[in-house]
Amino acid sequence: MVGTGNARTPAVTKAVVPAAGLGTRFLPATKATPKEMLPVVDKPAIQYVVEEAVSAGLNDVLLITGRSKRSIEDHFDRAYELEEALAAKEDWDKLALVRESSDLATMHYVRQGDPRGLGHAVLCSAQHVGSEPFAVLLGDDLIDARDPLLTRMIDVRNRFGGSVVALMEVDPEEVSLYGCAAITPTDESDVAMITDLVEKPVPGSAPSRWIVIGRYVCDPVVFDILRETPPGRGGEIQLTDALKVLAGKGELRGVLFKGRRYDTGNKLDYLRTMVMFAAERADLASEFIPWLRKYLDGLQ
Repeated sequence: MVGTGNARTPAVTKAVVPAAGLGTRFLPATKATPKEMLPVVDKPAIQYVVEEAVSAGLNDVLLITGRSKRSIEDHFDRAYELEEALAAKEDWDKLALVRESSDLATMHYVRQGDPRGLGHAVLCSAQHVGSEPFAVLLGDDLIDARDPLLTRMIDVRNRFGGSVVALMEVDPEEVSLYGCAAITPTDESDVAMITDLVEKPVPGSAPSRWIVIGRYVCDPVVFDILRETPPGRGGEIQLTDALKVLAGKGELRGVLFKGRRYDTGNKLDYLRTMVMFAAERADLASEFIPWLRKYLDGLQ
């Protein structure tokens, strides 16, 4: 239990990772392979997300999956035949890599059934989460391991209660692509009160340049709100609509994140992320960066 003002609240120990989307932006690759399993260099994107949760102290991870997502479960399970083959070859380095994902956390799985929006996916976690606060991590956003965003968000939740979202400032022309927050400052330089949320505002009408990125720490009261939330944009139950209710009650804060975020939600950003990760890998950079420079010079 941790203190919040004069009250005490359960610690945040559980992470929810929605992974039931159809991945249509990456067809035909995602016809049979979950988008979350597309590699960033040599590791599936979803493993980076689970590692982030674990590094913030969340060792209980619930994945919200759907049909044709079985390979995600297999990735976080033991692969005995492969492990035995690697052990027979005494290839201990590769054996450690194979076991790494299955030893990360206590993994749980719930099927969403129909992809009815992020709010519905979060609601699917209600039985597992119960009456505890919990984190939600979206797989499209990768946060650099050197920037402990989730740890900071949990700290804010522990101190002030309520729910917390991650906010990032973007150029004005990008705001209309995201959910945008109306904010007021607090005594904490990197924390703001959120007074309203606007989903994909009309260009020029956004209340700020601070957008919501895919990290949330939610009070369990959000489940009650989601149960009463009607379908919104696209006929889906939107998490943003529930968070707007919390903002109106003064129960939603934002952590102003100025660190490194990598987007894998569309092809172009995915390719950018791949290049950036490869360029910073100690085992690849010395050969990859000179090759990349030579390749780009050849295009001019």
